[in-house]
Amino acid sequence: MAVATSATPTARRSFSLPPWASGLLGVVGIVVVWWVIALVTAPAAGTTYAAVPTPPQVVQVAIEDGFGFYWRNFSVTIGEAAVGYFWGNLIALVLSALVLVVPWLEGVVSQLAVVTYCVPIVAIGTLVLLILGGADAPGQPSATAIFLAGLSVFFTTVVGSLLGLKAADKASLDVVTVYGGTRLTQLRKVRLIAALPNILSALQIAVPAAFLGAILGEYFGKIETGVGPILVAAQVSLNSPRVWALFLLCAGVALLGYAIVGLIGRVVAPWSSGKGA
Repeated sequence: MAVATSATPTARRSFSLPPWASGLLGVVGIVVVWWVIALVTAPAAGTTYAAVPTPPQVVQVAIEDGFGFYWRNFSVTIGEAAVGYFWGNLIALVLSALVLVVPWLEGVVSQLAVVTYCVPIVAIGTLVLLILGGADAPGQPSATAIFLAGLSVFFTTVVGSLLGLKAADKASLDVVTVYGGTRLTQLRKVRLIAALPNILSALQIAVPAAFLGAILGEYFGKIETGVGPILVAAQVSLNSPRVWALFLLCAGVALLGYAIVGLIGRVVAPWSSGKGA
């Protein structure tokens, strides 16, 4: 008599890398592809200019330039981006909150945000340079760069804030109204808390935008120290390794700022990342 045996299916374990390992593999892959492209597009015999330098060439130039060279210029641009980030986001948040208290202002604020997003930076930057000027002295921030940094974050923060403020639970708003609360009370007690995840996401996205806006503002001139001037100088002199070094450092600064604001957001509003308070 045969005994029937039932085989228990073994659950397959899915293999997944931790986030840090995935990120490391991604970076290694990018460097390998970059190196291959640099070798394929190497300059012909008798010429020295390489549009795509190899990673060791970029590292060598960065070391030769020294920490002081990059810090002296990046500190100015980061300062411009920080000031523009603060004022641009502050104005955007105040106007977004004002819309909830005075609803008829929504059309005006929305149109203003759209205009700031659609106007070409080249056109408005030249006008701003004529009005505000650049840096007062070497090593000082450029007023134009600060303005463009603030302008670059305005649209994103207005849109994110309005979406968040309008996402408040209607039942909670009704409770405030029943107990005699005004629109301002609804804003303070309900809407701001509900909007925190959206606002923090908008503020996080605004970090790279502010840094880019500051660099673009420096491109218009009237400033001697900053990322913009040394980028222009490296391009004019066809110093491609330095251009690539600056590009990588700019990307690193933007990513670092993005990560810092994201970390602050997780601390301030842990529920926005799916974690309990």
